[in-house]
Amino acid sequence: MARPALVPPAHPLERLPEEWASHLATLGQPAYRGQQVFRWIHARGVFDPRQFTDLPAALRETLAQEFDGLPLTLAVRKPSDDGTRKLVVRLHDGRDVETVLIPQLVDAVLGDEDDADAEPGLVPGDVVTQCISSQVGCAMACSFCASGVAGLKRHLSAAEIVAQVLLGRTQLTGRERIRNVVLMGMGEPLHNYDAVARALVLLTHPDGLALSTRRVTLSTSGLVPQIDRLGRDFDGQVALAISLHATNDATRSAIMPINRKHDLADLLAALRRYPLPKRRRITIEYTLLEGINDADADADALVRLLRGIPSKVNLIPMNPVEGSPLHAPARARVSSFQERIVRGGISCFVRKQRGDDIDAACGQLALKGEAARKGRLALPVIPGRTA
Repeated sequence: MARPALVPPAHPLERLPEEWASHLATLGQPAYRGQQVFRWIHARGVFDPRQFTDLPAALRETLAQEFDGLPLTLAVRKPSDDGTRKLVVRLHDGRDVETVLIPQLVDAVLGDEDDADAEPGLVPGDVVTQCISSQVGCAMACSFCASGVAGLKRHLSAAEIVAQVLLGRTQLTGRERIRNVVLMGMGEPLHNYDAVARALVLLTHPDGLALSTRRVTLSTSGLVPQIDRLGRDFDGQVALAISLHATNDATRSAIMPINRKHDLADLLAALRRYPLPKRRRITIEYTLLEGINDADADADALVRLLRGIPSKVNLIPMNPVEGSPLHAPARARVSSFQERIVRGGISCFVRKQRGDDIDAACGQLALKGEAARKGRLALPVIPGRTA
């Protein structure tokens, strides 16, 4: 896999082994110490340098002065009845973001072709997917998503993105292990490209967490230049999920303002350019909104749009968002929509609700207590469509 040109690390947690080696060389240490330090932090999950027992005592003390643990702390842990755990983490500036641990997430994001690297000995109860955030809030303002209620507050650093996974690992029980990471939490990952790119390199580094790139999925609302850049930088190895949610520009622009900048034609062209490895598919996320995008004609149009693109569709009946007039269609309508897509020759899954009782399901991660945008929760106005 290619390695992108990375901005310099701004926090010790962001250093790769060779960057640790360069730093430690200034302290008169041999190069192999860089790999040792990196492994202690990222592979073993030890954040106190005084416990790096294969390093000289004097070096441990020196490192302890510059690296004092993760750049975030666990503020709230909310368990769901289905085993999902929402973690509210507090950043150094007092702002909060949310990350979610989901036992055995199996849907269109992780389809059957993604099991080629299955590890022997793992059973369903061992596998955990972690959904992580990339921003505090979100600038995309999608009508059906709570994360953008208060708008974008700031980007997360690469250290803050990776630290969510390192912290999440401390919350596992029994034989659980984090095998999948999805960038589907708060924020638009490609809007924070430089930090996300470094985080991806750190999360997949063989001397660290060693996540397979096929087990890391990045979800985007459709920032076309950054999709192209992601494909070039990572040779298409990072799994891609596209928040599509509509089959024509009028509807998509009404519920997803990003479409006014990168319309469906531009987005679909970018998907066709994305350098997918063999047997891999792009996940198309489609939140079903009653009376907005759930008609038979929408299902048929979706099949036509995706023709020629290796893809699978992940249907998401809208999860409740406080104050929103939008809601999911009836179960029968969801099933009918799914059946039409399958008849069109495209794999289609309905995402199971996970953690909705603790506001941890798709579209529910929000900044509680932040003022909503004026008019943010009104019904979208779609030109040419009657109520």
